[in-house]
Amino acid sequence: MSEAAARLREAEREHQQARQAVEERGRDGLEQVADAYGEATKLLDNYVDTATGSGDFQAYVEFQERFATLVEDLPEDVAHRDAFETALDRTDKRRLSESDFQATREALEPAEEAAELLEAEREAREAYREAEKAAKRRLGTVKDRIAECERLQELGEADLDAPVEDLRGPIETYDEAVVEAFQDYRLDASAREVLAFAADAAEYPLVAVREPPTELVEFVESHEAGTETIPRLLELADYSRSKLEHYVDDPVELTRAVSTRQTYLDRLDGSGLRLGWPPGPAEQLRRRCEERISLVSRFASEDVVATLRTVRELTWREDYDRLRTAAVALTDLGEEERERLASGAVADELADLREEKAELQDVLGIAE
Repeated sequence: MSEAAARLREAEREHQQARQAVEERGRDGLEQVADAYGEATKLLDNYVDTATGSGDFQAYVEFQERFATLVEDLPEDVAHRDAFETALDRTDKRRLSESDFQATREALEPAEEAAELLEAEREAREAYREAEKAAKRRLGTVKDRIAECERLQELGEADLDAPVEDLRGPIETYDEAVVEAFQDYRLDASAREVLAFAADAAEYPLVAVREPPTELVEFVESHEAGTETIPRLLELADYSRSKLEHYVDDPVELTRAVSTRQTYLDRLDGSGLRLGWPPGPAEQLRRRCEERISLVSRFASEDVVATLRTVRELTWREDYDRLRTAAVALTDLGEEERERLASGAVADELADLREEKAELQDVLGIAE
């Protein structure tokens, strides 16, 4: 049995034993004794320094009165009432010493043992809850690892001789071309136009272009400097205030809007329009292509768009899944993974994980 499952099983057993011990003695009665014992020890702790010897007479009187009231108010049938009465007798003296306080504590030991049963149950219950949480965390980890091993096995079955270049060639050609085309776009188009494009691209869920900052958009739309290119805006933002006054009407606004957004502008480089390698499932790649076609056609040549359409058409190939699985396998499977697959280590680990999963689900009472 796995460590987490065994720990939970043991914690459950200890909790049941502790709870049974309390139920056998009577929970209500034990709680009465525990409350009274707690109050008694609190009084002993609070007054041991002030009510002993020739100390504070008022503290001595208060302690005796409060301790007597505590004992007298106990129900007649409360468990270990005799222990509290014996303890009270130990305090019935004209002068109290530390040894009297110690003797009073010793007289309360039967009540202490009763209170400890409740504390033991509380600790066992807490230990069970912690073990249960740990088992649930472990179950989540095991499920994740099972998924990873199953994926490794699936990749291990890939046809590594499949003509993966039929996919790789068009995708890599497009990825390189679209970034190059966007770089030219940044050099030629106004910042106002490029940021408008970025705002539109950000609306597409499968395009990794962030929405431009609002203050930056407002600046380029409302100032003449917005007709400059992004590289030129970044260059101007590096000028000193006095030098910048010769080029723009509102140098303060330009500095505030552009300088603080330099990271965003630097990262707006067209990389978010790439498809990436290896490709995803056919339907996903098809949608990624379709989203990009309308965007890329706004700044790139027809050759770039045509390559993108070629990639989209590849998703309709009957052997697309075979090619994609091979592409993922060639990309993701390192030498170590291939050796573990070949030796059967992955299969052995998967079997162990599935067994542990079943054990954890059983001890947690979770159905498959």
